[in-house]
Amino acid sequence: MLARFFIPDKFLVILITTLLLATFLPVTGKAADYFEYVINCAIALLFFLHGAKLERSTVIAGLVHWRLHLCVLTATFIIFPLLGLGIGILSPSLISPELYAGLMFLCILPSTVQSSIAFTSIAGGNVPAAVCAATASNIIGIFLTPLLAALFLQRQAGGVSLDSIEAIMLQLLLPFILGQIAQPFLGNFLAKYRKIVGIVDRGSIILVVYAAFSHAVSTGLWHRVSANDLIIILIVNGVLLAAILAITTYGSRLLGFNREDEITITFCGSKKTLASGVPMATVLFAGQNIGAILLPLMIFHQMQLMVCALLARHFAQQTKHESDDGGY
Repeated sequence: MLARFFIPDKFLVILITTLLLATFLPVTGKAADYFEYVINCAIALLFFLHGAKLERSTVIAGLVHWRLHLCVLTATFIIFPLLGLGIGILSPSLISPELYAGLMFLCILPSTVQSSIAFTSIAGGNVPAAVCAATASNIIGIFLTPLLAALFLQRQAGGVSLDSIEAIMLQLLLPFILGQIAQPFLGNFLAKYRKIVGIVDRGSIILVVYAAFSHAVSTGLWHRVSANDLIIILIVNGVLLAAILAITTYGSRLLGFNREDEITITFCGSKKTLASGVPMATVLFAGQNIGAILLPLMIFHQMQLMVCALLARHFAQQTKHESDDGGY
């Protein structure tokens, strides 16, 4: 029964296939220049759709639960980066500079939206608060992630310039704002054709991953990243995920939140977005070895899905047992 939670999801299988394709058939030369133009358009479309799907009434309704949202944002943008810095201080020679840059980039990304809400729902948490918390994390992340990257990644991956921050505002924030403006007109249409929108979302990510790893492979990625490096990233990601899950779970209890809110804080505060992370990396680290920077995030993404699926089932069973025993 539990084994099915450890089977990689279909999207991860596609990402791995894309990585292999980029390894053996990378796009290079003039074709890579044209491909970059297509990717820029795809990223802009992706964030336009993010803005157009988001109902403003949902965000406004969730603002009243400010303590919960503050906890999620603290976990996402303060505790996570501090954990990343701690790993770097405790083991400066354990991870290569490129992979450590990827680890720190992972730590400064916003939370996921879809999976945070889904796991909160399965576990019996506060779903409306999860919608608002995850959404707020993504909106704030468009502003905050580039600033944190400039602060924490000056010495890794070539640093992050002001031009990169300006580019991410224009390429990601502007389409998002335009999407929000268009939301009253497109919201129902996008909800009706949700599957098509999902294909566009994931298709954009796949294109970016293929281009990023094509460039990385052509500049010698697999000569610099060994099997030992991948094992280390697996272990470090596991420690990072375990630490943030423990902090969000027990921290919410110490702060006096009820069971539903604890579940919401745990799931919204412990995950990182691949959907926004991949295009952000493409803009922030343009011209650099993005493939190595994305590796920790891709591995962490699958780990968080598997672990949080088990945790959601555990919360759900706990709630069911307490209900069967006559109360909470």
